[in-house]
Amino acid sequence: MSPDPSTRSSRRPPTLREIADKAGVHISTASRVLRQPEPVDGWSDSAQRVRQVAEELGYQPNLWAASLRTRKTTTIGVVMPRLTDGVVATMFGGIEEAATAAGYSVLLSSPPDDLDAQRKAVEFLISRQVDGLMLSSIHLPGADFVESLPTRSLPVLLLNRHIDVGLPYVSGDDRRGGYLAGRHLLDCGYRDLGVIAGPDHASTSRERVAGFRDALAEAGLELPPHRIVASDFEVEGGVRAATQLLSGPTRPDAIFTVSDTIAIGVLGVARDLGLSIPNDLALVGYNDIPVVSQLPVPLTTVRSPARKIGATGVQNLLSLMAGKSVESVKLPVELIVRASTRYQTSDSSIPNRLA
Repeated sequence: MSPDPSTRSSRRPPTLREIADKAGVHISTASRVLRQPEPVDGWSDSAQRVRQVAEELGYQPNLWAASLRTRKTTTIGVVMPRLTDGVVATMFGGIEEAATAAGYSVLLSSPPDDLDAQRKAVEFLISRQVDGLMLSSIHLPGADFVESLPTRSLPVLLLNRHIDVGLPYVSGDDRRGGYLAGRHLLDCGYRDLGVIAGPDHASTSRERVAGFRDALAEAGLELPPHRIVASDFEVEGGVRAATQLLSGPTRPDAIFTVSDTIAIGVLGVARDLGLSIPNDLALVGYNDIPVVSQLPVPLTTVRSPARKIGATGVQNLLSLMAGKSVESVKLPVELIVRASTRYQTSDSSIPNRLA
């Protein structure tokens, strides 16, 4: 005879048998319901009874025992440098939200943005037997780095940045974003343009600059070498690069930066030089972090779907883990026009968004 759940000790967790008996289902049904995420079409009536009974009796799944049985830990490993950056943090929020909804935990390592630190982070996560791995800050060219990782058959997906080594990735459409920034400045009437690029090892930086060049080439213009300055993605990098661009004998009429944090550094340099934004200098950033709409001069920028990049990355990684083929994805971006740029025309019909 099965034990009566009402007589068990309050100190002892309920067994699957007790839950199944009270819910009126077979024990295999109770086991299946309690170890899987909610199906796309929702729970059946019997599954809902199982979950309700489990909650009433205080059931907690034994994840360690399950991992020994299935050789799966229901854990995704994520290597994500620069987590203090608002865009990166938002992306991770999308990762965690999507993983939790799918019944997975996220094991995060946030090393410095250099290859040795990232390799050690990958090795650590693999040692914790994660079921899949997501890398958000891969360096170009990257083939040797990927080849050196002990991933074996572990599913790996790249996030935000990517390299040409055959690994699937999810990112924003960075080249399109750079193009939108360039086209907007040209449409406004600016012609002497400068660019503050990020590090050359980041595909995000390269593609945003390439898209900006595309817009200029379409208009029959070129970006002179002295009008492009490399930087890191931080405010201090923006300060150094803007000082170089704005302190010479001539200065550009407008600057495109490949991140909003760089643009904030440019604003500080412009202020110190007595330059008015946008009357003396127009400025376009990238990512649309929350603070830039609240600056004394709200920033025109390209909005990248950071949270959706993270969530889509989880969905595609789960597909890889299920043995399915996955295509790389570039998610749409849009230009958000604010007060840091202005049209050199009285035409008020120009839209405030380009996508």
